[in-house]
Amino acid sequence: MSKNTAFIHDDFLLENKYSQELYHDYASKMPIIDYHCHLPPKDIAENTQFENITQVWIYGDHYKWRALRTLGVDEKFITGNASDREKFMKWAESVPYTMRNPLYHWTHLELARYFDVYELLNPKSAETIYQETSSLLDSPGYRCRSLLEKMNVETVCTTDDPVDTLEYHQKVAKNPFSTKMAPAFRPDKALFIDSEGYNTYLDKLENASGVTIDSYTDLCDALKNRIAYFHANGCKISDHGLTCISAVPFSENGIKAIFKKKRTGAPVSEEEALKFQSSLLLFLAEQYHEKGWVQQFHLGALRNNNSRMLKKLGPDTGWDSIGDYSQAESLSKFLNTLDTKDKLAKTILYNLNPADNEIMATMVGNFNDGSAKGKVQYGSAWWFLDQKDGMTKQINALSNMGVLSCFIGMLTDSRSFLSFPRHEYFRRLLCQLFGDEIQRGELPSDMEWIGKLVQDICYNNAKEYFKF
Repeated sequence: MSKNTAFIHDDFLLENKYSQELYHDYASKMPIIDYHCHLPPKDIAENTQFENITQVWIYGDHYKWRALRTLGVDEKFITGNASDREKFMKWAESVPYTMRNPLYHWTHLELARYFDVYELLNPKSAETIYQETSSLLDSPGYRCRSLLEKMNVETVCTTDDPVDTLEYHQKVAKNPFSTKMAPAFRPDKALFIDSEGYNTYLDKLENASGVTIDSYTDLCDALKNRIAYFHANGCKISDHGLTCISAVPFSENGIKAIFKKKRTGAPVSEEEALKFQSSLLLFLAEQYHEKGWVQQFHLGALRNNNSRMLKKLGPDTGWDSIGDYSQAESLSKFLNTLDTKDKLAKTILYNLNPADNEIMATMVGNFNDGSAKGKVQYGSAWWFLDQKDGMTKQINALSNMGVLSCFIGMLTDSRSFLSFPRHEYFRRLLCQLFGDEIQRGELPSDMEWIGKLVQDICYNNAKEYFKF
């Protein structure tokens, strides 16, 4: 099929000459800073070569898994023991039924950008596409590092637990390539004191930090040790995935008693857990400020809803959804406590519930004090919201209640090496929004200036913000 007549064509999502000019002349050429993803550092360090498209495209992708299950596909063809070819064929059969889900657009963008495949994926084209893509993946130009370079990825930030050795980041540092890989500190397991495996996790943290953790003070020392270790290995970002921010009153002695209670094997109450999380989160945030890090908070996911399937397959396998937690008051208290001490680091806030869009868009303005451009950011549309409608609503909320030109743009939040066209998807949508308003006379046709704003949002702002 000709590229010019294909479904994914040069002006995909770009409906007028202004949006087309903004995208082709300004947005498309910008490198990618992917400051939050879940790519395995081991694959990047070892420059893994995948045997076929299923391994690089379907393994670990719970977006696809949820769609397949909804369509009645047996788990054997999703996470089960079916062959890679069989799993791909089931996905190919399912793709035509995903129209109006972002998976339909992403699927065809990814086939086009990585493999120069412009055919629609369906049962008729499946065998040819499987063979063509798998053959390419078998060539030197399609190893992990080449896949990142192909998409002009300048920096990628992985998501790493405090107990991680960062050995693969060290390997990349010793054997660098054009994409920089940096770790991001994700200490959620240290916060969730009411979890069943908490003490087991602390044992691992002891081993990683070299600090015996018998008290709350010991825990803080161990985490401070790991923050220093991450910092020495190029970390500039922390990340938290929480239902909401805990910001309840607590006393120092009370927190010490709660921790001692848990460490000796006694259960803690929900109220005690919230106090503990409030204390430890403030401690961590102050450490991030001291190191000059950026802190990220992903808020609002209701995780692991299906206990039967969680027990069978484990977490992060497609059983999460949007939660309806109260966000504004506790988030304000948390940020204000840090700001009062002048210890509020650069901060990015992400919401999963679209009902919280305007809450986040206005909250960031409360703590942008002029000390840094866009110091507190309303983060890009996340997870269930990183689709056309969700991104449009996030951009509009930020535009209406903040300053869009300070926005640090898109990320993949993905475990797939083929997910980077999501940046292109975002950029096309951004250019279409600007181009549409230029055509309607709501913005001037100053293409040079608006082109600059587009480039800032796509790349320059993130470059300045993170200082990689």
